[in-house]
This record gives sequence, structure tokens and C-alpha cells, in this order.
Amino acid sequence: MELSPIDRRRDKRFNFYNGIECRIVATDGTWQRSCVMEDASNSGAKLILNGSIDGQHLKKFILVLLTSGLAYRRCELAWVNGNQIGVNFLEEAKTPACPLARGEKPNPAVGAQG
Repeated sequence: MELSPIDRRRDKRFNFYNGIECRIVATDGTWQRSCVMEDASNSGAKLILNGSIDGQHLKKFILVLLTSGLAYRRCELAWVNGNQIGVNFLEEAKTPACPLARGEKPNPAVGAQG
């Protein structure tokens, strides 16, 4: 029997009443999409995406929480349901710095910005 995403949660989730505006960014900085974090835990989050993700490589990416790029988490895709996605946070110690945290901008010629 397959468990639903809710049944597979390891950590307590915290719901955000109005959501938290954030962005998902390709690990190489070639594309980004705006989204809203609906809930989160120590191990992952549920995001509502603004715009299409068709054709984007979403296996691993960066969730940027502040426009400065200083608050971010490396993520891997856990599930997709329409414009909603579940993400698992990856351990910070095993990942390089976020391109936006270094002041780099996504390349708009490679992927549309949302």
C-alpha cells in the first residue's frame, strides 16, 4: 500500500496562514520561478508554484527564502500535484553555496523567469 505524502512526513509541519513568498532556482542558476511556501518542517516543505514548470529540471534545486539570497535551502523534489510540489531539504554541509547568495543572477536567455 502506497502512503500519501502526509503519511510519509517525519517531522511536524508548520502551516503559514498567508504563505511565505520565495523562489526556486536551478542549481546552475539558469532558471527560477516564484512560489509560496504553504507549510514546512525541518525536513521539507510544500510549495505552490507560480507559472509552469514544464521542461524544467526539478530533481534538485535551491529554495531561496529571502530576496537577498542569504536564506536558502538545497532541495530535491519529493512529489508533484498540479502546481503544488513537495520538497525534501538536503543537508547544508554537502552542498555548494547558492548562486543568488553569491550575487549571481539567473540567465534569462536560458530559461524564462516566473
